[in-house]
Amino acid sequence: MDRYQELYANGDQNLEANLIDHEVPESSSSVPETKNYKRWLRVSIYVIFVLFCQPLATILGRLYYENGGKSTYVVTLLQLIGFPVLILFRFFSRIRQPKSTDSSFRHGPSFTTLASVYICTGLLVSAYAYLSAVGLLYLPVSTFSLILASQLAFTAFFSFFLNSQKFTPFIVNSLFLLTVSSALLVVNTDSQNTTNVSRLQYVIGFICTIGASAGIGLLLSLIQLLFRKVFKKHTSSAVMDLAIYQSLVASCVVLIGLFVSGEWKTLPSEMRNYKLGQVSYVMTLASAAISWQVYTVGLVGLIFESSSVFSNSITAVGLPIVPFLAVIVFHDRMDASKIFSIILAIWGFLSFVYQHYLDEKKLTTCDTNLVEEDTQT
Repeated sequence: MDRYQELYANGDQNLEANLIDHEVPESSSSVPETKNYKRWLRVSIYVIFVLFCQPLATILGRLYYENGGKSTYVVTLLQLIGFPVLILFRFFSRIRQPKSTDSSFRHGPSFTTLASVYICTGLLVSAYAYLSAVGLLYLPVSTFSLILASQLAFTAFFSFFLNSQKFTPFIVNSLFLLTVSSALLVVNTDSQNTTNVSRLQYVIGFICTIGASAGIGLLLSLIQLLFRKVFKKHTSSAVMDLAIYQSLVASCVVLIGLFVSGEWKTLPSEMRNYKLGQVSYVMTLASAAISWQVYTVGLVGLIFESSSVFSNSITAVGLPIVPFLAVIVFHDRMDASKIFSIILAIWGFLSFVYQHYLDEKKLTTCDTNLVEEDTQT
């Protein structure tokens, strides 16, 4: 988990802020194979968490709406309220993580700076979580997930301004394909399964989902900037604290909105009138909350073990799974335009991942050359 030292090889700003071990013994130029196996085992587990739990949580959120649930604040809260799971994850991570003897880690940001960071990122999280809840209410779940896949494009876009991310041909290709993929879905509204939704509500859902996707991209780019400019050191505790406290702030904001809007008054009657029964109502909400937090654990774990770009890429891989599940569970229509949109989204994702692979390969080569030079000297 202690894998956060940012490297810009030979001043190349095109490389993402990669997270690699900051505590490497001087004599360990090559990592033991057993340690590599353990690392890749952890990575595999985190990938499974992300790939399975995100589609599951999305399907459960739509299941809540389909069977009588109407509160967007409840669906928003489901994405955030399970953050105490992260506290346990942080506790067990600290047990197996050796304490750093580097005195520079003790001189971190001030309390005021940290509080400002947690509050600002928490507000951003609450905003995009609410927008995604509104989008899921008005859009077919398959359409919703495909539009949300454009977060990769927004991540690259905001990284261009905040982190000096260069637009390589593969990044530009990814931006174009993901944009066209989303545009196809808004143009072909007549083919969507929107019998209970007006055209205005569909457009609102589309705009909110685009806003949620942009919010995710902005948050990831902003976090990368914060770790470079504010936190300075990429420690596991810093990333975990950020995930916990921003979720705490976001949960408080959403709870305030739930009570101020008066939606909390309708929850008892909503549970009584739930089509699948009261027990299923509680189980649906509880399962969705747990799924979102297991997904979050996997997401944070991938950031620890690799990078924010890789974790975001794995998230995008899971999104095309949702349309196929939606066809089975909710009988969503899978027409030619939607299939073409899925193909374009996957193509854009592969283009983005390939650029990430080239960046990682370049970083590894530069890092190897530096180690060889140090060994020779």
